[in-house]
Amino acid sequence: WNISTSIVLVLILAFLSILKTAGFWNNQGQNFPPGPRPLPIIGNLLLFDLKRPYRTYLQLSKKYGPVFSVQMGHRKVVVISGYETVKEALVNQADAFAERPKIPIFEDLTKGNGVVFAHGENWKVMRRFTLTALRDFGMGKKAIEDRIVEEYGHLADTIASQEGKPFDASKIINAAVANIIVSMLLGKRFDYKDSRFVRLLHLTNESMRLAGKPLVTMYNIFPYLGFLLRANRPLLRNRDEIHAYVRVTFVEHLKNLDKNDQRSLIDAFLVKQQEEKSTANGYFHNSNLLSLVSNLFTAGVETISTTLNWGFLLMLKYPEIQKKVQEEIERVIGSNPPRIEHRAQMPYTDAVIHEIQRFANILPLDLPHETAADVTLKGYFIPKGTYIIPLLTSVLKDQSQWEKPDMFYPEHFLDANGKFVKKDAFMPFSAGRRICAGETLAKMELFLFFTSLLQRFNFHPPPGVSNSDLDLSPAISFNVIPKPYKMCAVARS
Repeated sequence: WNISTSIVLVLILAFLSILKTAGFWNNQGQNFPPGPRPLPIIGNLLLFDLKRPYRTYLQLSKKYGPVFSVQMGHRKVVVISGYETVKEALVNQADAFAERPKIPIFEDLTKGNGVVFAHGENWKVMRRFTLTALRDFGMGKKAIEDRIVEEYGHLADTIASQEGKPFDASKIINAAVANIIVSMLLGKRFDYKDSRFVRLLHLTNESMRLAGKPLVTMYNIFPYLGFLLRANRPLLRNRDEIHAYVRVTFVEHLKNLDKNDQRSLIDAFLVKQQEEKSTANGYFHNSNLLSLVSNLFTAGVETISTTLNWGFLLMLKYPEIQKKVQEEIERVIGSNPPRIEHRAQMPYTDAVIHEIQRFANILPLDLPHETAADVTLKGYFIPKGTYIIPLLTSVLKDQSQWEKPDMFYPEHFLDANGKFVKKDAFMPFSAGRRICAGETLAKMELFLFFTSLLQRFNFHPPPGVSNSDLDLSPAISFNVIPKPYKMCAVARS
């Protein structure tokens, strides 16, 4: 295999891509969603900001409307934007939009196993199991609430040890949040300085950052150039290291497995695996377990810790809002430990937490969907097997749904009397069949960690930094994360 062979292969693939692009474009029919005309081979690639593609989609939606199409390489993609359209697709026509396409980088990583990037019946079985297991091991129950309160104690002690000096809280918040999902997956907790734990968190964070790189986007568009791009290799190395740790853990669990005394989600899976031994083509195999644990660990850590990191940055930026939250905490909770039951009595705090999620907009593009059947949306025909991108940022910042969509404004979730108001356009967890399985757990963690820390500490920028100096523009990653920042945490009297 030499460079001449590579060039010939690329030229052949390029020629086939031209034929496919032309054929696909010409055969869509007049009722297919409109969009910019593609170039041969690269499609609409030149239009895109590959670091922040959601910005390009937002611009295109203004020109072509709430349902439009783009071409990425030879793949035709339909983008849906705005609350009404996304709701009609993901909620009102949930079954038709429930499938997940085969995305090259994630097919390499999971082979369709687990729950997030799974397909068809395997996804249905794994999602049912996941929802049941998370519920059985505490999601939404007092047991997990007690665990969060206990974990907050470790987190608060670590923050207090900084003695009011400037520090970056992102890693310890990451660790505290990770210990909650670890307790459900593995039945244990880690010390924040445990070397294995630190390594797992590093691998997870790095993988999220790598998955958002333009090179990975290019690989997903042109997977046949993988041997040149090599974009998947660092991610595969990280996956293998995470899987090796999970494999050792479930082998240990297998030694002491008692189906009548299940300690964690891994135990529950292994019990199902033993029950399924006599079944042909079963779903509870080791590959599904490895991917499922990795999926849940990543989702359970990244989304919540990123939201909390945005939350504290916003409290530094808007100290008057921080003060109002603390006043409500004093009025309702006093010096008692915050509990979930307090949330109903704390409309302003609840509104602030919801507004952090809306404003932070950590997943501006929902994970891609695929149509499971021919479907009509807003008068456009979309055939079965079409790649769909729901533009969640267009829902969370829909001008028809939010009074001040580009501002941090907790009053979005309050009525004229200061009571909390639910908003249908609040979709940070997506919607429909593929909505985040851990939504209930995430809401518990966000409320308890946020209120507990604001009860005990005042947060302010480091000396010499004013709140107007704080940068709210995001860093580049698979999700939208804040740029690194430091803060001071001073114990409240």
